[in-house]
Amino acid sequence: MASRHLARSIVLQSLFEWDFYQKEPSLEKILERNIQKFGGENFREKEFAKNLIKGVVKNIEKIDKIIQTSAPERPIEQLGIVERNVLRIGLYELLYANKEEVPPKVAINEAIELAKNFGSESSGKFVNGVLGTVYREMEGNG
Repeated sequence: MASRHLARSIVLQSLFEWDFYQKEPSLEKILERNIQKFGGENFREKEFAKNLIKGVVKNIEKIDKIIQTSAPERPIEQLGIVERNVLRIGLYELLYANKEEVPPKVAINEAIELAKNFGSESSGKFVNGVLGTVYREMEGNG
């Protein structure tokens, strides 16, 4: 598994646990434990994972509003925890991350892969639909 993809998987698993327990345990501790557990000693993308999770949390209210606007038939609290957090990661990378480091299409494709790997049978299509809508709006307004 490529290092950045593994980093996103670790971030997703950390956000999932944090979200599942109503944001109770320290997200930093969860992430650190998951980096050790899944990334190991030689994991080279620790900073990428830490910056990704910090960015998601810093912008979570704005991101959740975008999810709500882009998928009004599925209120955010009714989304599965996997889908909700995959969308948070994908939207953060799509809207706020350095486009040179993570081009929009890479952000979308990575989120779709996370949804397929960790979500239900229809998660990939749902994530693709939401992120595709946001991307098209960005391109139209850019």
